[in-house]
Amino acid sequence: MKKTIIIYGSTTGNAASAAQTISEKLGGVEVKEVSAASKDDLLNYDNLILGSSTWGDGELQDDWFGFLPVIAETNLSGKTVAVFGVGDQFGYSDTYVNSMGELFNAAKKAGAKIIGETSTDGYSFNESTAVENGKFVGLALDYDNQADLSEDRIAAWTTQLSSEL
Repeated sequence: MKKTIIIYGSTTGNAASAAQTISEKLGGVEVKEVSAASKDDLLNYDNLILGSSTWGDGELQDDWFGFLPVIAETNLSGKTVAVFGVGDQFGYSDTYVNSMGELFNAAKKAGAKIIGETSTDGYSFNESTAVENGKFVGLALDYDNQADLSEDRIAAWTTQLSSEL
């Protein structure tokens, strides 16, 4: 596998837990909190896995606000990006994992090749900006309501990614 890094933002620890599990399933790729990430991290890796919890009315986790513009101003052509998001599909049914949609849009605008879309089957929500053509643009996780499904969802997603990274 090419040089890969996971960059994530987490407040309560759920996105951090997901990032660590994804890393383990991919053979121990580097993991970094977005608050410690730099433009060099975007440039020095072939594959980027970006993840965030979703807050308030569908916003990114706070630490992403300073780094999202860095993604926007970086040419990611030739890079492969996958995204994951953590949210509460019942409590925030109208904005479920919208943060993942923001990461996806930023990486896409920067010219990255995006991989890792997943089915919306098994989820119950009204709306999400992280759904395109009837599928999630990455891996959606709900530790509040479906924590028991997270490990299997991560395992299936990382198997899917392994062939494309």
